[in-house]
Amino acid sequence: MMWGYFGGPWSWLGPIMMIVFWALVIGGIALLLRSWWTPARAQEPDSAQAILDRRYANGEISREEYQAMRQDLAGRSH
Repeated sequence: MMWGYFGGPWSWLGPIMMIVFWALVIGGIALLLRSWWTPARAQEPDSAQAILDRRYANGEISREEYQAMRQDLAGRSH
């Protein structure tokens, strides 16, 4: 039995699988490049001042504690 110019009943699957393959390859390359180009600051630990600021902003320490610790970090005595 002849299927005509385009082939058998599953001939449409080839082009679709090719599109899926290339989408996965391009997506994989994009994810790889994204992981290589993460900002360096995202991998560095926070400074003591940044941690203190965050703790104060979250309400973990009072204003007086914040000011005392900030002065301590600056090297000044109370």
